Amino acid sequence: MSHRPAVRRPLAWLVPSLLAGIAVAVVIHPVSARQPAAIAEPAADGLVVPPLPQGTPEQLLEFVSGLMPPKAQPKSREEALTYLRGVAGVSVQAADKILAGVKVDDPLYAKAATLKLESLMRLAQFGDEQAAEEMTKFAATLATSPVPSLAMEGKRLQIVGEAQKMFAEEKFDAAPALVAQAAELMKSAPGDQKTAMLVMQLAGALEQIPDGEKVAADAMKTFLPILESSPNAEVKQFGEQLAGQLRFLDLLGKPMAIKGSLIDGAAFDLESLKGKVVLVDFWATWCGPCIAEIPNVIAEYEKYHAKGFEVIGVSLDKEQEGKTAKDLVAEAVVEHKIPWPIMLDGGRTAQFYGISGIPQLILIGRDGKVITLNARGKKLGERLAELFKDGG
Repeated sequence: MSHRPAVRRPLAWLVPSLLAGIAVAVVIHPVSARQPAAIAEPAADGLVVPPLPQGTPEQLLEFVSGLMPPKAQPKSREEALTYLRGVAGVSVQAADKILAGVKVDDPLYAKAATLKLESLMRLAQFGDEQAAEEMTKFAATLATSPVPSLAMEGKRLQIVGEAQKMFAEEKFDAAPALVAQAAELMKSAPGDQKTAMLVMQLAGALEQIPDGEKVAADAMKTFLPILESSPNAEVKQFGEQLAGQLRFLDLLGKPMAIKGSLIDGAAFDLESLKGKVVLVDFWATWCGPCIAEIPNVIAEYEKYHAKGFEVIGVSLDKEQEGKTAKDLVAEAVVEHKIPWPIMLDGGRTAQFYGISGIPQLILIGRDGKVITLNARGKKLGERLAELFKDGG
């Protein structure tokens, strides 16, 4: 499954994306008394969310749909955020009104419930604690639905909520139980793509916690056989991706195999550098943080190269704007004065090792075994200073 690795982002982005990434069509039975979020008094010509009108369920959904994008350009970030909060609040009110008037098996019920879920998510991400609490109750009610598919949605949302709580409170000892809960849910519906997406995102998020590489690896080992045995071909592809990520996390203390062609056409085999300290840098010319990391690596290369430090770049570039990947990399080498060799293999090595974000810098010891999977910034200099502290 081909994919373009993301630029690495800080942990703060993971929980909202985990929450928002689980696309679910859900319903609830009780009607909430929640009112729309308060809207600051706008200027006469500023953005304002109109009050919810009377109307049929179809008309209410159409009304809410018409609120985005806004009819006028916001004058400031604050005005834009206020408008978005207002839209989320009135959307919850519209959803509650529809849910109160249609039957559970009516397609409009699912649409309204989806609207409510998405709107509560947005409000919770704005820091609305009441919305977060309501969303938790929403999931608990849904999980007991007599309709199996709806109960599945509720259980999925409960796992997302528990993950969000774990990250917010930094109570990471809850991770194994959360993984077990997600695995049981996946086992109950091994062909379900939404649940597969959930376990994938959960495993990835766990990499970011303290000692997360081991925790994430354990989670992947739990999820992998379930995904690989799925009757759904697309879920099996998730399994292939997860297998690569597991190979990556299992690299610590083990050899790494990299073979391919350099941009000058010469053959390369990482095994040929055994006996030296080697930095493997997965990067791309379109990746800003990758380019920003180059001066740091050059400084360490110049300091330790003569003592046995080597760098091999593995470019994930592809043809872009009429230029071949080779041309793009060659131009970057000249522009940034990169002194080490660079391999170009169409992303095959990155895919094999489940590289999902770049830059990814992996440091390998003289014995050919991986020392660390994260040698960015100051960490690289600190590790190299230890390895070369006796002069080489």
